[in-house]
Amino acid sequence: MHNHPSGVAEPSAADRAITRELKDALQLIGVRVLDHLVIGSGEPVSMAAQGLM
Repeated sequence: MHNHPSGVAEPSAADRAITRELKDALQLIGVRVLDHLVIGSGEPVSMAAQGLM
């Protein structure tokens, strides 16, 4: 989970890339990443709900 100070909670290309890298790295030690939430000025955005996981 992290916030976007701009207020726009839509995951950026950088968000998608780092999430993929962290997910792959953590998988090596048996840790599953289930979701990544992006917080903006409104409702949080779930990358899992958007099919980005």
